[in-house]
Amino acid sequence: MLGYDEFFPIQMTYRTGLAPYSVAIDDFNHDTRLDIVVANRDSNTVGVLLGYGNGSFANQTTYSTDSWPFSVAVGDFNNDINLDIVVANQHDNTVSILLGYGNGSFANQTTYSTGSEPLTVAVGDFNNDTQVDIVITNLDDDTVSVLLGYGNGSFADETAYSTGSSPIAVAVGDFNNDTQLDSAVTNFDDNTISVLIGYGNGSFANQTKYSAGSSPIAVAVGDFNNDNQLDIVVVNQNDNTVSVLLGYGNGSFANQTTFSTGSLPASVAVGDFNNDTQLDIVVANFGGNT
Repeated sequence: MLGYDEFFPIQMTYRTGLAPYSVAIDDFNHDTRLDIVVANRDSNTVGVLLGYGNGSFANQTTYSTDSWPFSVAVGDFNNDINLDIVVANQHDNTVSILLGYGNGSFANQTTYSTGSEPLTVAVGDFNNDTQVDIVITNLDDDTVSVLLGYGNGSFADETAYSTGSSPIAVAVGDFNNDTQLDSAVTNFDDNTISVLIGYGNGSFANQTKYSAGSSPIAVAVGDFNNDNQLDIVVVNQNDNTVSVLLGYGNGSFANQTTFSTGSLPASVAVGDFNNDTQLDIVVANFGGNT
C-alpha cells in the first residue's frame, strides 16, 4: 500500500510462494531502492522481489530453504557490504544462510542446526566483534539459540539458553544501557516474556520473566515514554490485547499495561506514523482481518 501522509489508500498485490509467513525489507542490489524478501512456508523457499523505486516490484525470484521456513531476517554476514538472508526452518531444526551477491541474487543456502522447531530469527552483534550474530526461538524445547558469526558468512555452533514455555518471538535491544545487546522473548504457553541480558561476549544471563497477557505471540521494542530507555510491546493473541512494559534502563521492567486490539492479534511493529516524534504501535489482527 502506498502511503499518503497518514493514509494508505492503494493496495498492490504481488505473487509469492505458498503460505508467505514473514517479510523483511532492505536494498539487496545497491540501487538505493528497497526490496522485499518473503519466507514462503509451504513452498520451502524464500522469494526476493526487487523494488523499482516507484512503489512497484519485479516478480519474485525464489531460493530453496529447508522445510517450513517460518521467519526471515537480513544482515551482512560476510563483510562484503552485500546483504545476506537468514531463515528459520521450523520442521528441519535449522537456519538457512543465503549470501547475497549484491546484484539482488543469492547463493544456495548453507544450513546450521538449531533447537527444536525454530520459529523467529533476529540478528545483532552479541559479542562486540563487529560481526553479525543470530538469535532464534525454539518452540519445542523452550530455548533460544545464539549462533555467533565469524564474519566470513559462517557461524559457530549454537549455544542454547532457557526461556519460558513455547517461545515464539524475539527482539533485541540494549535494555540496561551497557552498550551490549539483550533479548526479549515471548513465551506463548506460560503467558510471560523472558528478558535475557547480554554480557557482551556472546553469552547471556539467565532469563528474568515478566507477566504478559494470554498467549503472547509477537514482540517489538522502542522508547514509548521518551525517557531514553527501551520499552517492550507484546501482542497477546488470546485476549485481544497488547502489553506495554516500560523499561527502567537497568534491564528491568515495570508491570504490563494492556491495550485492546482487534480479534486474534498476531504481529506488531512500531514507528512514528503521525510525525509527532512519538512512537506508535501497529498490530495485525488475524481473526478480524484488520
